[in-house]
Amino acid sequence: MAKGKAKGKKITLKIAKNSIRIAPDGARRLDLSKMGITSFPSCILKLADVDELDLSRNMLKKIPNSIQKFEKLRWLDLHSNQLEDLPKAIGALQNLFYLNISNNKLTTKNLPEELNLLKNLHILNLGLNCLDSIPASLGVLKELQEIGLFDNSLTTIPNSVKNLPKLKKLNADRNPFPDSIEQEEYADSIKRIETLYLVQEKDLCSSCLKVCQGEKDKLSKLNSETSSSSKKLSFPLLLTPNSTAKDNQEEWRLK
Repeated sequence: MAKGKAKGKKITLKIAKNSIRIAPDGARRLDLSKMGITSFPSCILKLADVDELDLSRNMLKKIPNSIQKFEKLRWLDLHSNQLEDLPKAIGALQNLFYLNISNNKLTTKNLPEELNLLKNLHILNLGLNCLDSIPASLGVLKELQEIGLFDNSLTTIPNSVKNLPKLKKLNADRNPFPDSIEQEEYADSIKRIETLYLVQEKDLCSSCLKVCQGEKDKLSKLNSETSSSSKKLSFPLLLTPNSTAKDNQEEWRLK
């Protein structure tokens, strides 16, 4: 072994079997997080019938194409490793519901197009990587409800992604967006609210008019607050990976 080269923990089939946990919903989770693993343990391919796989907080640099053997996988956590790319075979995980690949070294060009095949994906975390853009083709993932894009190098987010029909949470904090884009997005949100009140006062009874006036006052307050300061939305579930992060992400991010 070359001097200075990290030697990861060897995962045997016995260790892997003893690392299977039963989740509250009955799912079988193979939890190999925080094990000091430097290479994907091939022995776990014999346990490919698990529902969930946690390889987070290790030192993995590569995920092999054999990941496609985990056909039943619904939940895959790879956050806080040293991954620079993902295998194309990840697109074979058609049952995947949750994918966390935050806090790695992924670049836009090394995001495989096959991510677009994960049609059942509800939660995707790409935060804390080296992404300078997001493929517009991710807009085909119509089941997405939560997306983490925080701490990257993004200057824009494709409309196809922002306008996903079921999207509820999108965390894009700490990206170098132009100020004009942020202002435009806040203006759009206010415009959407205003469309709810396109009714003339003469068409309302006194009690309804009173209710609408109260809502109008709330809208005026929102306009005032938005013009004075841009308060960003916060989504705790996507704010950080599952591990507890320090305030300064550079202190804990794996190099």
